[in-house]
Formats: sequence, structure tokens, C-alpha cells
Amino acid sequence: MIKCTKNPYILVTLCKSLVCLHLEYCCSVWSSHYQKDKELLEKVQHCFTRMFKELKELDYYDRLQSLGLCTLEERRNCADLIEVFKLYRSYTLIPLERFFDDSTSHTRGLSLKLRKPCCYKNIRKYFFSVRVINRWNSLSEATIQSSTVNKFKNHLQRLQNSRMGFFMD
Repeated sequence: MIKCTKNPYILVTLCKSLVCLHLEYCCSVWSSHYQKDKELLEKVQHCFTRMFKELKELDYYDRLQSLGLCTLEERRNCADLIEVFKLYRSYTLIPLERFFDDSTSHTRGLSLKLRKPCCYKNIRKYFFSVRVINRWNSLSEATIQSSTVNKFKNHLQRLQNSRMGFFMD
């Protein structure tokens, strides 16, 4: 006999490892800038959070907070920053210069401040190499100088907890 569970911890873990994995696959490459596409993706997690009877009356963001989740848009933007960090630390085979022209600009504040190229077409504004620049430049020096990817992720988690809406567009 198969037993069903409604334990939130188990279901959230399953959702993160099975569903979100597919929704976030290569999001740094394909991340849509259309609001309708973002809403379609978010709708999957929205339906998931409504599965819990005790949370049905709450607002979507309150349900996410009580389950320890964040929006998929926040996760995609965080993944973009992690990808830039991997490029910066040469953890990938692709060099940083392939995405960011003359990327190192040693100015006040950061040791690596990315320069934003001029974009004459709207579509170019939403490329990975352009959309991530403002968010990357607003990170602290300590965050950028993290020695490992896990330490960088921890800094981002603390930033997310302290600055509401930092990862939202």
C-alpha cells in the first residue's frame, strides 16, 4: 500500500529538486523578459503553494515565505549573478571577456565593475551580458571577492534577506 504525504518539508524538497530544476534549466541563457512568460513560470509555483490547506488563505508571497521559498524570478536573477561569479573566477571554460567587453574597470567601490554597453535595440537590453550588469555592480566588494561559489551564494542569501526586492526586476 502506498502512503501519501502532505508534509510540507518533503513536498518543498521534491518541488525544488524535481520541478524547479526543469523550470530553471539554463535560465541564464533563455530567461525571458516578457511579463506573460514570467507569469506562466511563476504560476507553476503558485499552484504548488496552494496545495497546503493551512496556507490557502494567505497571499502568494506570504505562502512562499512560510514555506521558505522565493519567487522563480528571484532565483533566475540570483542564478545570473552566480554565473557571472563563475566567469569572473574562471570556474567555467568560457572566459569573462567573451560576454563583457573590456570588463575590468577599476573605479571606486568595486575591483571589478562591469561596463554596460550602449544598446540601440530593445532586444539587446535583455541579453545575459547586459541585464546582469546593474545588479552585479551593486554588490559589495566582500561578496564579489568570495573565495568559493558556496560563500558567494551565502552572501547573496544574506543580501536577499536584508534588501527586499534586490533580485526582482
